[in-house]
Amino acid sequence: ASHMATTVYHGADGTISVAFENGPAGDAAKKVSDTFSLTPVGRCTGVTIKVTNDVKAFHELGQRFATDLRPGNINVTGSIQRAYVNGALLRLMLGDAADARPAGAFVGPSFNLSVELKNPADPDNPASVTVMGVQLSAWNYSLPEDDFVMENVDFRALWVKTDEKKAS
Repeated sequence: ASHMATTVYHGADGTISVAFENGPAGDAAKKVSDTFSLTPVGRCTGVTIKVTNDVKAFHELGQRFATDLRPGNINVTGSIQRAYVNGALLRLMLGDAADARPAGAFVGPSFNLSVELKNPADPDNPASVTVMGVQLSAWNYSLPEDDFVMENVDFRALWVKTDEKKAS
């Protein structure tokens, strides 16, 4: 059933979990998640999901405004900040290469990342964004002098879907 989207959310309303599809890349990510209990992914302080559409504008001679816009390639990127360092996120990027240098090529782990929101004042109106086919592209480790130790990962993904529904 459709409804008006009137619920507002706060970071405290969110949870992050990972899921896996069958195949070598999904199996590699599931192995890391099972070892390090990554569902839900705890101690996160920020998640950014960015979707860009490379829109192309067509300009005619003598016209300053575009006369046509065409959608282009869609890219899904993002980042996760986590205040807990145990190597799990680095392993989600490197797979088996996190423990030893492989002699040749190795599979890169791939997973689906789900960000779910549920306002305690309106629990029957959850919302979620699921990023599909995520592969981590960068891992950063920050050790400040007098603040929390943080790790940050950047990712790319194949596609993204969203779901907002009123429970019946």
